[in-house]
Amino acid sequence: MSRHSSYGKVSKGAKKRNVLKRYERIDILRKLGKWKDGENKKVTGLPKTPTTV
Repeated sequence: MSRHSSYGKVSKGAKKRNVLKRYERIDILRKLGKWKDGENKKVTGLPKTPTTV
């Protein structure tokens, strides 16, 4: 039995995402030097980050 064409291609998950998860944003902020462990504990209101660093 074959898959229906509406399910899309297998490589669909390899597409670049434009929305980052919280831990991914924190990692980028660490690389940029804008996040200090122990000081910043806010759950909301994280600054915007570039998707590529």
